[in-house]
Amino acid sequence: MHIPLHIDPQQAFNEMATFQRKLAAGAQNLRGLGEQEYANTPREEIYREDKLTLWHMKGSNKPTAKVPTLIVYALVNTVWMTDLQDDRSLVRNLLAQGEDVYLIDWGYPDGADRWLTLDDYLNGYLDRCVDVIRKRHGLDAINLLGICQGGTFSLCYTAMHPEKVRNLITMVTPVDFRTPDNMLSQWVQSMDVDLFVDAMGNIPAELMNWVYLMLKPLRLNQQKYVSMVDILDNPNELKNFLRMERWIFDSPDQAGEAFRQFIKEFFQQNKLIKGDLQIGKQPVDLGMISQPILNIYATQDHLVPPDASRPLGRHVSTTDYTELAFKGGHIGIYVSGRAQREVAPAIHQWLRDRT
Repeated sequence: MHIPLHIDPQQAFNEMATFQRKLAAGAQNLRGLGEQEYANTPREEIYREDKLTLWHMKGSNKPTAKVPTLIVYALVNTVWMTDLQDDRSLVRNLLAQGEDVYLIDWGYPDGADRWLTLDDYLNGYLDRCVDVIRKRHGLDAINLLGICQGGTFSLCYTAMHPEKVRNLITMVTPVDFRTPDNMLSQWVQSMDVDLFVDAMGNIPAELMNWVYLMLKPLRLNQQKYVSMVDILDNPNELKNFLRMERWIFDSPDQAGEAFRQFIKEFFQQNKLIKGDLQIGKQPVDLGMISQPILNIYATQDHLVPPDASRPLGRHVSTTDYTELAFKGGHIGIYVSGRAQREVAPAIHQWLRDRT
């Protein structure tokens, strides 16, 4: 009888013994690790409003940059992906390059924030944070570094308040929300977002997390945890893994009205790129952006495919537009070893050439 699967008994025994040894070591390591901390770069709170906190990040040396940079992150997840740990920190690397870095922590919306709109976030919170930094430094305009949805917000803000932005950097930022390779966009096109928000109010973070994990169900829900066995006997690798898991599941809920507007007007109607978008009473015209732009996208990004980011250059009026392709994914652009070597130095060099 033909047996298509050949199993070497000795090899199988050795692999099972190795597996059991790793599990035993892992159980011992897990008992002693506790909860892993992140966001350890020293910082000073300089402004607080409702759930929002504006932080001034502190490096080992005094900044050499003359114009400060404000990091604007997405409402989904937390900004601390940019400062996950000492050796995986976009913030820490920018400070080491001499940049003066501020960042917005949007906080965790609750029932009181159910009716917050994108106008509240952009022409309210974000605008007031920019004004605080401008006044603090005596400047008419500062640099913005927008990430993912925060990059889209930064584009909208710059189009509405061009006099307050000196240079604009966008990272893994969606601009065209209807590209064929955007699976997340495909999923929400037929979504009844009115029914969704009217029924749920704020959108639970757990639901958002599972949507993102299901974009790559085998890789992000099974393979990841099977592979974890290989690092159970390595305390440092295990700490890195647990720190990332904590960040993934330490997510805020989404304010209902802002979520409704973002899904409808950005994903379903693609108004940003069509020039039909209005935030509050202000039209958002990407053609109004004449500031220098550095647009950084990740070549293996499954959340914001490169084709969703690259059209930006065709819709702004600036003559100083630069694209940077990062070889990696949506998370790797912050935490990978390659990102530590390439991203912050590239941002610093680009800003220095324009200051």
